[in-house]
Amino acid sequence: MDTMIFSHVALSCNDLARTEEFYTTYFGFFRSRVIPLGEDNEIVFLKNSQSIYLELFRAEGERPAGTPDAVADGPHYTGVRHLAFQVPDIEAAIKTIGSAAETTLGPLDFSDFIPGWKTVWIKDPDGNIVEISEGYTD
Repeated sequence: MDTMIFSHVALSCNDLARTEEFYTTYFGFFRSRVIPLGEDNEIVFLKNSQSIYLELFRAEGERPAGTPDAVADGPHYTGVRHLAFQVPDIEAAIKTIGSAAETTLGPLDFSDFIPGWKTVWIKDPDGNIVEISEGYTD
């Protein structure tokens, strides 16, 4: 499986246009393809310059009763905890996003582990947690 590459993350969205605008405005994605599904429904593929894809679907139901809202750095039960992106300047990213997203945790400074590593977690329009980091290295 040495030829395997990461393909995409699929998100179920309450409002496709609002979610698309969020990721294109603040994370550098652009619309790469739309697949019409009929009955005023579609799949929207977003891509960024590193060929990372987000696949946006219209949600077909409500969050199951009793499922807690995502908080802090994301759910700690089985499933996806958060999406994560690296930026050169976390303070500039936070300022640019402004009130368009709720901060759920941070910004935190992890310089004790990796010099210059800072991270903040926010919610996207559908309540998914998105991590934004500066300075992380292996």
